[in-house]
Amino acid sequence: MKRILIVDDASFMRLAINEALVNSGFEVAGEAEDGKEAIEQYKLLKPDAVTMDITMPVMSGLEALKEIMKLDPNAKVLMISALGQDTQVKEAILNGAKSFIVKPFQEEKVVQVLNKILES
Repeated sequence: MKRILIVDDASFMRLAINEALVNSGFEVAGEAEDGKEAIEQYKLLKPDAVTMDITMPVMSGLEALKEIMKLDPNAKVLMISALGQDTQVKEAILNGAKSFIVKPFQEEKVVQVLNKILES
């Protein structure tokens, strides 16, 4: 069973992603509300993949992505962004993110893209 770390500052988004993953047979390894917490959780939990919001307080998803990629060059991070964050999405991909999804998203899409990332 693949273990996923969910990172988003909005609790309702974490809940939606959590439900989608659990319903599709994933295990939610943990959750984080900001980039700083995401890095700590990544070190602690060593998940198979991460869903990472871009815009968060304390530390952005982009900054967290860069740190996680330094810790683990093979990390599989799926960025989740709001519309109109194209520049940040490009930067995320250049910094090692495996894919991205735009909010509002369909739950099946998150599952589909995560499966694809985990298989690669």
